[in-house]
Amino acid sequence: MKNISHAFSNRSVLNDVSIDVESGKVACLLGPSGCGKTTLLRIAAGLEPLQAGEVTVGDRLLAQACKLDTPPEDRNIGLMFQDYALFPHLDVESNIAFGVDPGMSERRQWISGALDRMSLSGYATRYPHELSGGQQQRVALLRALAPDPSILLLDEPFSGLDVTLRAQVREQTLELLRETGRTALMVTHDPEEAMFMSDTLLVMNEGRLVQSGHPVDVYRHPVNTFVANLFGDTNALRGQCVEAGRVETPFGTFAAKGVTAGTTVDVIIRAEGFRALTDGDTASNTATVQVTTAYPIGRSSHLRLVLEKGHGAPLHARFPGVFIPAPGSELQIAVDPDQVFIFPTNA
Repeated sequence: MKNISHAFSNRSVLNDVSIDVESGKVACLLGPSGCGKTTLLRIAAGLEPLQAGEVTVGDRLLAQACKLDTPPEDRNIGLMFQDYALFPHLDVESNIAFGVDPGMSERRQWISGALDRMSLSGYATRYPHELSGGQQQRVALLRALAPDPSILLLDEPFSGLDVTLRAQVREQTLELLRETGRTALMVTHDPEEAMFMSDTLLVMNEGRLVQSGHPVDVYRHPVNTFVANLFGDTNALRGQCVEAGRVETPFGTFAAKGVTAGTTVDVIIRAEGFRALTDGDTASNTATVQVTTAYPIGRSSHLRLVLEKGHGAPLHARFPGVFIPAPGSELQIAVDPDQVFIFPTNA
């Protein structure tokens, strides 16, 4: 997709967005609700008219503004809807086979094997209302894959599942995509899901593509405050560049590549970027803090802290395991520089 722009009633929802999904890979569009992710997916599928730009799959031009608009049924694109959209009057096997040419005997054989792989072999004659949410999701996935599409589009495919089931179905889906070598473009607002599923992460905000790359690179090297804040709780401190490339904070000095002396900056520290020091520990970038609240949240513990000298708002920190110091107690904590991101204020 190249140079895609789109508006509803003069309200711009996409602004010159270009994305390229590598063949056989999974790309995820990540961003908050209303940022244009689903609109972009609908344009690719042909469900939304193209206003500007072009849509290409492989070497085939599918749509070009004011010149070409291939109908959805002729695009060879699979689409999995957020609500699954299964046909209530068809059983599981008929739902999956709905878009398959009756003469494609090899695809019929593929359907039988796919039911086995997705633990649905005993459900071929059941109807959607007889299935759990996870089973419906798997049927919808197989239906989208059955016609052997050039690319699969998935719109928030796991949003209706509970936490435990979501993790299981997500893993099964990724395994099937890898096994079939399918090219896929998925929409999600869940950063953990995007990190897990994608080979390429595409971050969107307010109708624009703001960063793209390998998910680990995007997580480790966000280009701005918005992207840094996207991956969980963060803390924002105001800092000052005391000399070129060095910023002074309550936790000491941090490197700030490309920032000139005298610049006011936002210092973003991820909640997981703190480490509590014990007697004898030594570290750089430390400060004394006071605990205001502490509570476990499963695999980690969440603490609210205030800096000893009262710098700014309370800090949110996440520590692995169960770590519940008493409210009012003092801690010496260190900050991991790899979890600190510095941007000029209002940049």
